[in-house]
Amino acid sequence: MATFQVAVADPESGRTYQFEVDGQDANRFIGREIGDEVDADAVGLDGYTVEITGGSDDAGRPMRGDVNGSDLKELLLEGGAGFNPERDGERKRVTVRGKEVSEATAQLNVSVAERGDESVETLLGEGDEDGDDE
Repeated sequence: MATFQVAVADPESGRTYQFEVDGQDANRFIGREIGDEVDADAVGLDGYTVEITGGSDDAGRPMRGDVNGSDLKELLLEGGAGFNPERDGERKRVTVRGKEVSEATAQLNVSVAERGDESVETLLGEGDEDGDDE
């Protein structure tokens, strides 16, 4: 059974929220690819939709949007996810994962694509931290 961390980025507030999902909630993400939109009920955001932007496996190997499937691939990279060159023209052979979410995924990065009626802070119970009610 799949279990992984989901990092939900809220571009409007600039905050990121971490959730651990497993079971049926994790199955909503399995088989989806980078760029796909998923109903955010799995992470407690009713009425929201999130877009998968990336992720990594348990060894820290990143998912790349230009690699099909969910298997490991060895690529000669000039930059992008998985390799940050230090000088112009530098290339390196790096092992990366494909763009499909699988059981091997340990962390999934998503971004809020469509908003619901309530704010993210309200749905997560963090809206009272301003000190208004305390």
